[in-house]
Amino acid sequence: MAHILVIGGGIAGTAAALGLRKAGHDVAVFEAHPDTAEDIGAFLTLAANGMRALAQIDATDAVTAIGFPLTSLRLLDDRGGEVARAPLAGADDPTLRYRCLRRGELNAALQAEAVRRGTPLRHGARLVAVDAGAEAVTARFSDGSSATADLLIGADGLNSAVRRLVVAPAARPRYAGRRVYYGYTDTAPAPGETGAITMVRGSAAAFGYAVSPAGETYWFARVTAGPRTAAGPRTAAGPRTAGEAPDPTPADLRGELLPLLREDATPAGDIVAAGDGSVMATDATELPLGTPWRAGRVLLVGDAAHAASPATGQGASMVLEDAVVLAKALRDLPDPRTALTVYEHHRRPHAEHNITVSGAISRGARTPVRDTPAAPGAPREDDALNRLLDWDTPLPGLPRTER
Repeated sequence: MAHILVIGGGIAGTAAALGLRKAGHDVAVFEAHPDTAEDIGAFLTLAANGMRALAQIDATDAVTAIGFPLTSLRLLDDRGGEVARAPLAGADDPTLRYRCLRRGELNAALQAEAVRRGTPLRHGARLVAVDAGAEAVTARFSDGSSATADLLIGADGLNSAVRRLVVAPAARPRYAGRRVYYGYTDTAPAPGETGAITMVRGSAAAFGYAVSPAGETYWFARVTAGPRTAAGPRTAAGPRTAGEAPDPTPADLRGELLPLLREDATPAGDIVAAGDGSVMATDATELPLGTPWRAGRVLLVGDAAHAASPATGQGASMVLEDAVVLAKALRDLPDPRTALTVYEHHRRPHAEHNITVSGAISRGARTPVRDTPAAPGAPREDDALNRLLDWDTPLPGLPRTER
């Protein structure tokens, strides 16, 4: 049994804690935010792979108690006509169905589940230093306290303190070419059917929405950045810099977005106009490929290691995959250093492929494919991923060529 510190009590950190505890390790979680942060963040969808990962760490019930399932995908053209409809992966399995939920609610549910299983979770613990030695690692916090363990997992998100302090001080998130808006409304005109996520192929913005069983419409829009100018209002959003302007109000954000949506005869403009609050916007960002993930006894997971733009909708699901594979690596392999090496071997290609694909979508480029096609008779990629995630299947070690 290893003693492990997890820095970050968000989705990545609490999922990692659940997996590591199931694997038999002693885990403590430290979160800089003073509470569960239920209201922080927009909504997200967990895809079938994310739901599969949740099942491996016995967290399905905690998550399906919130949000609502999605079983089909609709595509509308710029005139509002339906051009395609298809079932989503996992639609026929209640444990694997896509799920739409607010990020803060997912975060709170996983925190509560980790605490229920006996994992210490300390709020208000802001990391300021890490002392990584040959035999142990110590985390030091802003209140003067510290904690020492065998391993430290940095699950503290896009602007990770662990990455900055220890693993990759020079790595910086970069702008991925789009601004993303999120909102909710329970007054959308003719919101549409429940159980489907509808994507709108607009001429000036990509738009998507889903309707909850209670009639609330969750929506997002992705807008390609326009050129920045030294003065004057923007007609399309671009990356904001510190000190540029006060945070925009919901009315400001609607004012930026609605003219772009109104260029098309789709439901998007009416959905956004119907609300009177609950709008946020963020710049799509990503970490460069090849960003280091580990240094000695310190490992990054989730967005701290492989943040991608949100275009593929895989961010939270990738984080949950990390939790399962890390727990299996530390369960199945002979020593922590070997386990972390094998974990990275299995996770980096998949995570960086997601960064590449999502970035290409954000920038309007052709979606890339993998460089090397599968050999005849080779297992499908999703089958290989399912084996990696299956709790009862031992995690393979390194190939001979990489030992």
